[in-house]
Parts: sequence; C-alpha cells; structure tokens
Amino acid sequence: MKLKNLALAAGTALALLTLNAQAQTATAPAAASPAMAAPATAAPASDKAARKANRKANRKANRALAKAVRKALVKDKSVDVTRVNVRARSGAITLVGSVPQQDQIEKAGQVAQGVEGVSSVKNALTVKRVGQ
Repeated sequence: MKLKNLALAAGTALALLTLNAQAQTATAPAAASPAMAAPATAAPASDKAARKANRKANRKANRALAKAVRKALVKDKSVDVTRVNVRARSGAITLVGSVPQQDQIEKAGQVAQGVEGVSSVKNALTVKRVGQ
C-alpha cells in the first residue's frame, strides 16, 4: 500500500514538473509571463462561479415550476391539495402525498402535465381518507 502511494506521488510530481517545464518553454519572454499566468488561475475560478450560478438558476427554475404546478392544482378545485407536495427537477414533476379519493390522483397528474414547462409527471399520490 505504501509503495503504491509512493509510486503515485512520484508519478504526480513528475507530471507536474513536465507540465511546468512545457509551460515555461511555451510562454513569451519573462516580462510577459506574469500577465500570462493570471488568466490561467482566473479561468478555474470563473468556471466555479459559472457552475455555482448555473446551479442557483436551476434551483430557482425548479422552485418556480413546482410553484406553478401547485398553483394549477389549487386553481383546479377538483383536487384536495392540503396533503400534496410538488417536487420539480429539470421539468420532471413528482407529486407526493395523499388525496381523499382515487379519481383525484389521476386528475392531479393531468393538471400537472398541463402546466407549461412540465416534461414528465411521476404521480406518487396515495388515497387516504380525511381523518386517517
């Protein structure tokens, strides 16, 4: 185990030295190299920031879609949504919880599918009478 770790560390060090040597020979004169180094370190930071912003935008879009589906279910009036949770992920909606009658399960799925932006609906609703 120790030998494998040592070999891995040696290989990594060799690869880094090789990359460093290639980078030094590929750059312009020494006066320009600090300016060249700045974009290389800035790129991973901007990638990280872009990924973070993308995740944030996706969460916001998912919340908005779940809210739109919930609003459509409430507006429909034929579905008792007091014990229904709506989850959204990239256009896929999951309905979780319970309703008092079987026909409301199918109706909830139809209403959710009719909302703009919904690509699929997984209906995991169950029937549970009021008071149970």
